[in-house]
Amino acid sequence: MNCSFCNVALPVPLRTTFTYAVPEPMRGAVQPGSRVLVPFRKKSLVGVVVDFVNAAPEGTKVRDIVRVLDFVPTLTPKLLELASWIANYYLAPIGEVFRAMLPPLTELKSQRQIVFTPSGREASESLSGGELSHGLTSAEAAFLATLKGKKGSILLGPQAKLGLDLQSLQKLQRLGLIQIHESLQTPKRKTLRVVAWKAASSSEGGAAPLAEKEEKIRALLETERGPLPLPQLLRLANVTRPLIDRMLRDGLLESWEEPLDPAEDPFDTGYTPPAHELNAEQDAALIGIRARFELGAFGVQLLHGVTGSGKTEVYLRAVQDTLARGKTAIILVPEIALTLWIGRQCRSWFGARFEGVAVLHSGLSDVERAREWWRVRNGEARVVVGTRSAIFAPLENVGLIIVDEEQESSYKQEETPRYHGRDVAIVRAKMENAVALLGSATPSMETCHHARNGKYELLTLSSRVADRALAGVEIVDLRDEFQQTHQTSPISSKLHAGIQECLSNGTQALVLINRRGYSWSVLCRSCGASVQCVNCSISMTHHKHRNRLECHYCGSVQPIPQLCPKCQSQYVYFFGEGSEHLEERLRKEFPGARIARLDRDTARTKRQYQETLGAFAGGALDILVGTQMLAKGHDFQRVTLVGVISADSSLSLPDFRAAERTFQLLTQVAGRAGRGELPGRVLIQTFYPDHYAIQDAVKQNYLSFFERELHFRRMMAYPPFTSLANVIVRDTSLERAILWSRQLSQYFSPHDGEKVRILGPATAPLARLKKEHRFQFLLKSPKRSVLTKLLSGALAYCDAKEIPQTAVLVDMDPLSLL
Repeated sequence: MNCSFCNVALPVPLRTTFTYAVPEPMRGAVQPGSRVLVPFRKKSLVGVVVDFVNAAPEGTKVRDIVRVLDFVPTLTPKLLELASWIANYYLAPIGEVFRAMLPPLTELKSQRQIVFTPSGREASESLSGGELSHGLTSAEAAFLATLKGKKGSILLGPQAKLGLDLQSLQKLQRLGLIQIHESLQTPKRKTLRVVAWKAASSSEGGAAPLAEKEEKIRALLETERGPLPLPQLLRLANVTRPLIDRMLRDGLLESWEEPLDPAEDPFDTGYTPPAHELNAEQDAALIGIRARFELGAFGVQLLHGVTGSGKTEVYLRAVQDTLARGKTAIILVPEIALTLWIGRQCRSWFGARFEGVAVLHSGLSDVERAREWWRVRNGEARVVVGTRSAIFAPLENVGLIIVDEEQESSYKQEETPRYHGRDVAIVRAKMENAVALLGSATPSMETCHHARNGKYELLTLSSRVADRALAGVEIVDLRDEFQQTHQTSPISSKLHAGIQECLSNGTQALVLINRRGYSWSVLCRSCGASVQCVNCSISMTHHKHRNRLECHYCGSVQPIPQLCPKCQSQYVYFFGEGSEHLEERLRKEFPGARIARLDRDTARTKRQYQETLGAFAGGALDILVGTQMLAKGHDFQRVTLVGVISADSSLSLPDFRAAERTFQLLTQVAGRAGRGELPGRVLIQTFYPDHYAIQDAVKQNYLSFFERELHFRRMMAYPPFTSLANVIVRDTSLERAILWSRQLSQYFSPHDGEKVRILGPATAPLARLKKEHRFQFLLKSPKRSVLTKLLSGALAYCDAKEIPQTAVLVDMDPLSLL
């Protein structure tokens, strides 16, 4: 578009765009969605062109765009529309939304190529007869003739060599006569040879019987683990390379090269190959998804399946159908480790040489993320697997968006823009006229409520694959345990006996404790004071291995005090057990066992994470201790016992979702047991065995929990019956935070009534965080539009009162009220 001015969104915490002049030479290159370099105050920033305007705002000095960074617009029109929705719904600055969407700004060498379109070929034929069509100039016609002589393809080098300026190229592109492709030129990536059992070789009737080592390889690749990297296959099967080469030549095996990030080995997590035969419930679910595809219209479906029911198999079949229809797909998962696992399943499922899978998550380096992002933008990938931010993948013609474990809180971003990946996925599916498929064994209250009301279509998987029984769940009442033993060990006698039985039988045990560190807090037995973080109103956590105290909110560290900081008493006491303490206790009680711990402290890199999970999946460990990251998605065939320490710890949090989170965590972790041929058992240790969240988790009865929790939510006017917004006023100065809270309260007070219920201002549960004092308003309304209008007015009021925009945080649909 040939306009003189454009509005640019910049990554600053201001809810506005900025107008810049487009210099004459750039007017053909600047388009909505393009990244541009612009001057802002005394520095330069990268922004996104939102739209064009005919004139500059009156009374302002408009500065010029410095440079256009992309020949092809970085963001598609649909992503621009999605960004506008996020900014309006979550009341976030549009520039901050684009910052969350965009790939890392890193230098990647690229090669641009101009190619004919079918219309361009027809036009070039007519030009050969001397006729000028489409309003072309003689220079443009000559360029098309040159392109025809180059067999319809030419590299986009310096414009002088083409005999055409940038505006003319843009004109030819708008007329649909040429296309400009941009491909990345990156250093050759390291690859890893992956070996798989060739499915056809299993079914050939006349095949000779397999030798012992060949049968062992078949069992590993087809039944136990699935496709494996060649070095790992040689190690696990204890065979030589020549044997593998011979089996490849004989057609028993197939192999391919997969790119390998130097910082990770995605194959050491353990892998269960697809069953390839659906049971009746899976087949019914897939028929329901296909019926939605046939309608060709937007829709949301909830796949509610118990743990181990084969939801992933249904996902892959749905993606396969989507690709067959010429469309693309996005698969969102809650954890980075699951992106590697699902990505690998996609490659295995869609064929050894299927290159159309891109993986996007924050664990990749900037160069890796940029490379994958541009692969998607250039149409080189048709399936994107990733965490929350992968919903912004620049795919065209999206037909299916899958959100696995849709209830997980990791889909909610806790910094601006505070969007929920699941909800944004549904909105994007609506914009793309696609299907949104939500999957979970324990759906969120909101999702299940929509499914029961008919807003979403419900698909159900009520039993595990191969009719395997759900693990038996037992409660260990810690009150009775203390009366019998008079000890406060984190490992009850029943859990100790269960672990001992696992060790005797050669099976494995998972032990979950949802707290990191060695001890929760440090207390003085004389005055009762605890050691607090200097920046936050929270107790410091003791990390024994590092010999220090840490704050898990701001990251500050302190040395372990020898005396009480308040009364100088020497009676300093370490209170509560964390995962580090539990690991030490298990090593003392089971000295011969092979034990490892998996939490943020032991798995600070992807390689450490993969090595631990790979060792456990491969049988090199007997007991794995960890936090809630162990509860999601992993499929360990030899785990027969799961122990949950302090199952009720989250019930005491000042949050209306505490019971829901407890139920979901216990149900998910119980699903890690008994996933193979061996039966499973789960032991839940608690001081509150009668709480309905724990009772229903023991029965693994989601509907019973849903009904009880729904009654509580209705009585207290919480979601799904109301829309909720959490407003935090914060500042390093307590006086300013109080003043601004009072001013905002003056705006809210007249609106407190039937349409909107306003609670606050009150001190936030975390009264001080990262040196800032915090005060909280909680707003409830049956209508989200009323809430949005009120909050928009509140932000405008803050601007009028000169309250800094960074001092007021608005969290729409909060998952945490801390």
